[in-house]
Order: sequence, then structure tokens, then C-alpha cells
Amino acid sequence: MEPSLAQLLSLQGKTALVTGSAGGIGLGIAARLAEAGANVMLADLNAGKAEGEAAALAARGYAARSVGADVSSEESVRAMIAAAVQAFGRLDVLVNNAGIYPAVPIREMSAEQFDRVLAVNLKSVFLCTKYAGEQMIAQGSGGKIINISSIDALHPSSVGLAHYDASKHGVWGFTKSSALEYAPHKISVNAIAPGGISTPGTATMQRPDILEPFLAKIPMKRMGEPDEIGRAALFLASDLSSYMTGSQIVVDGGFLLA
Repeated sequence: MEPSLAQLLSLQGKTALVTGSAGGIGLGIAARLAEAGANVMLADLNAGKAEGEAAALAARGYAARSVGADVSSEESVRAMIAAAVQAFGRLDVLVNNAGIYPAVPIREMSAEQFDRVLAVNLKSVFLCTKYAGEQMIAQGSGGKIINISSIDALHPSSVGLAHYDASKHGVWGFTKSSALEYAPHKISVNAIAPGGISTPGTATMQRPDILEPFLAKIPMKRMGEPDEIGRAALFLASDLSSYMTGSQIVVDGGFLLA
């Protein structure tokens, strides 16, 4: 007998770790996974804000904890994975969401700026996948790894994001390669490519002179919401996506069609 829809969507008894989840897309993802029954560990460089958001989720009856983490640091990533396992006993879902996108033209970009974006956006995906993957393999029951890439992994959205675009192309390439490597361990690796999402980080785009030309390129004529990425993440984290790996879901309101 085929599983019911409720069974397919349920993450009961599973533990999810979401990086960069003190706000924006990461928090939207964490909230949906928690609602589906997962134990959720919110990880963020801003430990205080992550703690507050975890407490807010816990107040809604969800199993949520937090940990401060610098995902560009190997030592910090190992401690973050250990904290999730210590809190909930296992790790089943990893969402690599943490990322930065400081706009600067190439001619003005320093090597340090380039290195920082690659460290936070790409090196972190390697580090988190490596150590979360080790834990999942040791458990022997498979797992789900979800990488948050960007529409910029497929097409540049604006000038000034060359370092960001390089990192997100790297995330997409790493997703496909790691999907091949982890498939024998029943660990799927997929990506979500968001378009323009209303978050504190994209607040500068809300100025009419920036927002209006951007919206004009979106067939749906609006920015997306963090929860709309959360819904896609829930699909990939659940058994609804049981035969998917090495894929990328574009959630952009049709931006790439333009």
C-alpha cells in the first residue's frame, strides 16, 4: 500500500539543521520543517538572534534549538554538527542556506572580499556536507541535503555580484557532484534556486528606483516570500521527493523566463 500524503510529508522523529536561519529564507525553511514534525537546529553567526527565533518556534510547540556558528570555519562547523546531534540524538536533514551578497564591481573588488564570499557561500557547503554526511552515513538510514543556490547559478541578475555568482555556480556544481557520491548511502543532495525574495538582506531593493525595474522582469510582478522557499525545502526534505537527487528547483516567479 502506498504511503498517505500525511506520511509522505511527515518529518516526525527526524532532525534538521538549517544554516543562516536567524532570519529571512533560513528561518522560513526552519519553520516549515518544524511544522512538519522535525527537530530543528537553527544555526547562525548571530547566535543571539538564532536563540530568540528558536525560542519563538518552541513557544509554538515545535522542537527547536539554536547554535552560534561560522560556517566558513571547519572547527565551527564540526562543533555545530556535534551540537545538533547532542541536542536531538541524530541528524537527517541539512539545509545549507547561509550566504552573503555584498554588491561591488570587479574593478573595485578586493581579493579579501572575493575570498570572504567564496568562503561563506561555497566553502561552507563543502564543510557542512562533509561533516553532516559523515554523521548520516554513520547512522545508516540515509538523509537529505538541500543547498540554497540562486537564480544567479544559472544567469546573472545584476552587475556587482561576480563573486556571489561564482560562488553560486560552484554550489550548483558541488550539488551535482556530491549527489553522485552520496547516492549509494541513500543520501540525496538537491538545490533550490531562489529569485528575488523579500528578506532583511534584500531590503535595499525595496527602493522604488531599484525595485520597479526588477519587478518588471518578473512575470508574477512581485517578490517572493521566505515561506515560499520553505515550502520547496519541505518538499525536498520529505519523502515527496524520494526519487530526486542532483536536481535544482527554481523558485523565482518566472524571472529566468525574461
